[in-house]
Amino acid sequence: MPKKFGVYLSDDLIEELEKYQKVTGIKSKSRLVQEALRLLITEHRWQTSGRAVGVVGVIYNHDVGHADEELTDIQHKYMDVIVSTVHVHLDEEKCMLAIIVRGETGRIREMLNKVSRIKGVLLARPLLLEAE
Repeated sequence: MPKKFGVYLSDDLIEELEKYQKVTGIKSKSRLVQEALRLLITEHRWQTSGRAVGVVGVIYNHDVGHADEELTDIQHKYMDVIVSTVHVHLDEEKCMLAIIVRGETGRIREMLNKVSRIKGVLLARPLLLEAE
């Protein structure tokens, strides 16, 4: 049986929510919030399991600091969870790195945190599932 609870949102978030409602055609704010929560839970469920598999997407500016070298060093330190990587040049400054991972969630989380802290990294986003 569904339960009801209140959520307070800022005006700018409500505005964005209403724009998204128009784009998706979802009329009910409750339904939209339910879908958002399901997505959030699905995206983070891997963190509660012992092992995970998937990809960590990284977009970075290779001209800032020593981003390329630092990312390469991290890849060498986490070879126990990194299966493969793909490097793509997006433009003259930005690159995308897809890091395919499989292994202990603690090690993957540790690697993701180190990648996220590198100067020049614009985005580091996991797309991971819990693995048996």
